[in-house]
Amino acid sequence: MLHGIEPLFALSGLAVGLLVGFTGVGGGSLMTPLLVLAFGVHPATAVGTDLLYAGLTKISGGAVHAYNGAVDWKITRRLAYGSVPAALLSLLALAHLGPASRASGGLITTTLGVALIMTAAMLIFRRTLLTRLAGRLDGASERTIGVLTVALGVALGVLVTISSVGAGAIGATILLSLYPKLPVVRIVGSDIAHAVPLTLIAGIGHWTMGSVDLSMLVSLLIGSIPGIMIASHFASRVPDRVLRPIMAGTLAIVGGRLAF
Repeated sequence: MLHGIEPLFALSGLAVGLLVGFTGVGGGSLMTPLLVLAFGVHPATAVGTDLLYAGLTKISGGAVHAYNGAVDWKITRRLAYGSVPAALLSLLALAHLGPASRASGGLITTTLGVALIMTAAMLIFRRTLLTRLAGRLDGASERTIGVLTVALGVALGVLVTISSVGAGAIGATILLSLYPKLPVVRIVGSDIAHAVPLTLIAGIGHWTMGSVDLSMLVSLLIGSIPGIMIASHFASRVPDRVLRPIMAGTLAIVGGRLAF
């Protein structure tokens, strides 16, 4: 239930919104570990709240990309074929463990840590990874690409449902390797369009298990929306080569702390 706006969560939302606007890194990579480590929020509540937050904030972005014709629905469907069943199975596993149990907390923090380290690696070694994956996938059949896209959806469904991280940097980087001939804007648009139902399904699943704090959710939205708008306006003035290594290093350190 809503009990009022929490100023500290609103300020945290503002800070994360600014970082997302400047760097393009997904909010889950920043918000969930902040809630767990800085505020001591139970991992299940942090993930559940962040998933619903992500789903709501991505709706407008997905709608804009779809309106502009920047979504390849074939890719989005392939991803969903894998991610939706994987998300539902992951929710069942968390429900079996008990969302507030020590076992689920350990599973979530470990998965979150691994996902953050993977995201950091994608930020630092993106070009190298794209080159190597492109070489391995050169000449692959359409059927093979389709199967690999569904498999990517499965991996994202598990990662996102358990940790709220993965749909952005990890998903987009691998899609760029699977579909090198598509414009980047269509890859990004397809990735965002897929993230909307995935995060909403996972977020609603967490909500039904009682692991969503609505007051926290509203507070985060109040801070993050203006933060993203302000940072997006000034993003072009901040060198990307400076921000990304700093962000990647931070994610790697936080991820290591959570995973180990």
